[in-house]
Amino acid sequence: MPAIYPILWLDGMRIKIREEGRDTNQTLYLALGVKQSGHKEVLGMWLSSGGEGAKFWLSVLNEIHHRGVEHICIACVDGLKGFPAAIEAVFPKTRVQLCIVHLIRNSLKFVSWKDRKSVVSDLKPIYQAATVSEAESALTAFAERWDGIYPTISQIWLNHWENIIPLFDDPAPIRRIIYTTNAIEAVNRSLGKV
Repeated sequence: MPAIYPILWLDGMRIKIREEGRDTNQTLYLALGVKQSGHKEVLGMWLSSGGEGAKFWLSVLNEIHHRGVEHICIACVDGLKGFPAAIEAVFPKTRVQLCIVHLIRNSLKFVSWKDRKSVVSDLKPIYQAATVSEAESALTAFAERWDGIYPTISQIWLNHWENIIPLFDDPAPIRRIIYTTNAIEAVNRSLGKV
């Protein structure tokens, strides 16, 4: 029977490794999948001192595919440029869902401390909308309010819109699972303690 994973999270965490008497920063990349039975399973961990890039993730996805994974329904990822294309190259029928939490963090990089609470509050109607058209209206309202001060934020959301809107294809219980990479970050925290 081919291995099918309804949901797959892909992410990395920075760790310090002692090599040859000195500490180096490296990234431990993880793939965490939900099996059809509903159980989570770590599909692999990869250590790299190089940068996280689409080429690296393409090699990871190819390895996962060669080990027997035939299909992934939804891949939840951060906003790395080229990540969706790498996933599509190996698993062409997979829906890519961008992590909304990562998107909010990236949006807040441009915001002063005094405006953060208001900006986060005004972003909520976008990703909590019931439909794509409601989300588009909320993004337009956000842009009208904030583009004069922070024009980059609405552009970030528009640039990633294709990988944000798959969220609206699913009911609320599924949305809560796929709108963030928290599932894999919980594994990261556990590994960090070890």
